[in-house]
Amino acid sequence: MKEIVSTDKAPGAIGPYSQAIKAAGMLFCSGQIPIDPATGEFVPGGASEQTEQVFKNLVAVLKAGGASREVVVKTTVFLADVADFAALHDVYAKYFDSNKPARATVQAAGLPRGARVEIECIALV
Repeated sequence: MKEIVSTDKAPGAIGPYSQAIKAAGMLFCSGQIPIDPATGEFVPGGASEQTEQVFKNLVAVLKAGGASREVVVKTTVFLADVADFAALHDVYAKYFDSNKPARATVQAAGLPRGARVEIECIALV
């Protein structure tokens, strides 16, 4: 059995998918991009500011699904430009200081709405 997870504290899906799915004791969070859910627009700034907003969105989805960043087991990071890796890493390290989940980071040819960063994750619930 699976449960669809949704919250207005993170941007709504911009396609035919869910913010997250809870199944078999796990929470599968769809990729988040740097949209401020209050405005529906990207946050101003560069890769650091965008990564910060992505994490705010992910934390909101995790909370809605009964999880937290402390129980994230895997992340996948998509960067529009791998040159933004250092900026991403600085923000990422703040969110995963004690819990260091498995991670893959890839450069993507294009991210939704021209985002510089998108992150998805899997957590325990």
